[in-house]
Amino acid sequence: MRKKAYFRLKSLLVAAFTIVSFSVEAQQKAVERDTSFTVHSAYVKAKKQYPAVSIATPKIPAGVASKRDLTYCTVGDRNLKLDIFYPTAKRKAKYPAVLLIHGGGWRSGDRSHHIPMAQQLAGKGYVTVTAEYRLSTEAIYPAAVNDLKAAVRWMRANANAYAIDTTKIAVWGFSAGGQLAALMGSTNGDKRYEVNTCNRGVSSNVQAVVDVDGILAFIHPESGEGDDSKSTSAATYWFGAPKSQKPELWQEASALNHVSGKMPPILFINSSVDRMHAGRTDFINKLNELKIYNEVHAIPDTPHTFPLFNPWFEPTLNYTAAFLSKVLNGK
Repeated sequence: MRKKAYFRLKSLLVAAFTIVSFSVEAQQKAVERDTSFTVHSAYVKAKKQYPAVSIATPKIPAGVASKRDLTYCTVGDRNLKLDIFYPTAKRKAKYPAVLLIHGGGWRSGDRSHHIPMAQQLAGKGYVTVTAEYRLSTEAIYPAAVNDLKAAVRWMRANANAYAIDTTKIAVWGFSAGGQLAALMGSTNGDKRYEVNTCNRGVSSNVQAVVDVDGILAFIHPESGEGDDSKSTSAATYWFGAPKSQKPELWQEASALNHVSGKMPPILFINSSVDRMHAGRTDFINKLNELKIYNEVHAIPDTPHTFPLFNPWFEPTLNYTAAFLSKVLNGK
């Protein structure tokens, strides 16, 4: 009897351990990073249509230093990281700064994607930051916005260490990052996105926005987001519900619905894929009514991922640098 009881207890323990192990594994998989969008995968896709394309890896400008893997905010037990690039030349005036936000459908992508852009802008006299943010595999909207607002607050809180001019902070984003950049600029001063406790009391306002192929409106005739007919769309994952169920969230995350006198100057750099800048015309009309400076540069015959590749990296950099010089430095 004892032997039977022993084996029964043993099998129950093995079963329990298996269930717990499966549960832990399932939890790990639930937050496993989505690596479907990388520079390499985008390159393979773009090269089919544009055989001459190459990944942009320009030489790092002289006089640019960096610090990597710095924690800018801790949410629960999650340390959010950033990399910072800055000019080493000492001067009396402090440097304007730029936060760069990667794309990937709010679900994939990595802050390393725009290190080349960050390095080149640092070479032109900007302190630049590439920051990660929680993706939809980890936390749904508005977590990403909250995180990136916290990144701006970190930049201001650490301004003295990197000679940042706190009155001149811009945000630059590509694709989903462009959408986030436009939303950040259009919600300057909006307390709904200031829920992270990191560096509370420090402003997250930005003084300029560069939106590189990021949409301005989710529910809009020009928008292709939210089509779940074949598979769950990236936006549906991000909002945690289709637009038919929670349209108020989809509207709330649309920068078009927040344009006000608090909106800073904005630059649009766009590909020839029209749906990637849905709502741009309506957005510009609102800006013009409010007399807010804006620029549009559409680069013809380009894939959505154009800023990652030659021959389009340099024009993207030049448009960005000229705009920031004008609106932040008055040049």
